[in-house]
Order: sequence, then structure tokens, then C-alpha cells
Amino acid sequence: MNRSAYSVAAAALAIGLIASACGSSPSSGSTTSAATSAASNTTAAATTTAQATAATTPSDSAQLPSLIPTPANSQTTKGPDNIPDNGIHMHFQVNGSPNDVMDAYKTALEGKGWSVTTIVTSGGGGGGGGATYTGTNGDAYGVFDGGGFNTTTYIDVCTWPSNPSNPNCSRGDR
Repeated sequence: MNRSAYSVAAAALAIGLIASACGSSPSSGSTTSAATSAASNTTAAATTTAQATAATTPSDSAQLPSLIPTPANSQTTKGPDNIPDNGIHMHFQVNGSPNDVMDAYKTALEGKGWSVTTIVTSGGGGGGGGATYTGTNGDAYGVFDGGGFNTTTYIDVCTWPSNPSNPNCSRGDR
């Protein structure tokens, strides 16, 4: 074959690989390359994770407490209390520095299946600080607000079965 024939063959092969990668489903059972196989496996894993999360998504506020992890070293737990839009509020007093506690709580939320977004963090001088996170777990929506001073951290958690029109999470009684 001459040079132009090789170019046409290479282009046809590239188009074929792109078309098969874009057009095949993860459960088709056929793969055309290692890259397509890896992409299929990643898609299948993401689909399985999404299905597992969807299966545990609460349909009402009675199921929401099961999605809320209790922080390590909790000294006081209050709630769940009902809030607007079928949500619940919980309050925790935790023994530990605010930044350490909130970092650990973010990890605990992710361990319970929450996709967490950091809204704000602060590392106030003299031992103060905290963070505010929002997150989703299937259809459930949450606001996680914590802060404190020295070795005492307060965490307020509000969760709803779906994203409310006004996700206001007021701080509980201290």
C-alpha cells in the first residue's frame, strides 16, 4: 500500500474507534480497545453507584436521619426536629477543634454517599474556625454548618428529601 492508502486506513480506523466508543452501551459486552473497555468499566461503576444511591434515597423526612452521620467525639446530639419543606434539623456538640472536626465530618458525609460542596471555611485565629457545606445524596439535599472555638465545635445539619426552595439551616440551641 502507498502512503495515501495508509492514511485512509488510519483515518477509517480512528473514526471506527470513536464511533464505537460513543455509540456502544456499557453492557453491550464488546470492546474495541483498552480505552473503550476502561471507559465502559468506569461508566458501569458510576451507573452501579448511582443506582445504589438512588435505591437508598429517602422519599420522606422519616428516612433522612439514616443519611446523617454522627460526628466522632460527639458530646451532645439534639434532633431530629422538623423544619419546612419536609426537612429535618439536627445539632451536634463535638469535642475537637473546629477545622479538624469539620474536615472529618466532610469525610463522614462522603462515606454515607453525599456529594459535598464546600461553601466556606474559616480558620480563625486563636483556635476558632469552621466550615459550611452543601450536598446531595440521590434526591436528598443537605446543609452542614459547623464552627466553634478551641476544643468545642457545634454542627447544625439540615436535610430535605429534595432541594427545598429556601434551604435555610438555622443554628440550634447551644
